[in-house]
Amino acid sequence: MLLKVLGAVDILTGLILIIFGFGSEIQKIILMICGIILLIKSLLGVLKDFASWIDFVGGLIFLFSIAVILPKIIFVIMGILIIQKGIMSFL
Repeated sequence: MLLKVLGAVDILTGLILIIFGFGSEIQKIILMICGIILLIKSLLGVLKDFASWIDFVGGLIFLFSIAVILPKIIFVIMGILIIQKGIMSFL
């Protein structure tokens, strides 16, 4: 059950990254909350596997996007990776 909830969180945050990557404005508090959630999720895996590292990098991208302008393609690629990880949680 917990795996499916965490997978749904992955899909939601991945969609937010893709929407942000296509140029839509998202409030900074939402970016901060999503970044912190992904960082906490990555620490659940103690950064032992590749999926935890995807969460960690995704969380950092969320948090860096508040202060630094990053290329939009980074958001889209990371969003696709996180959505793919979320879908695999449901299988």
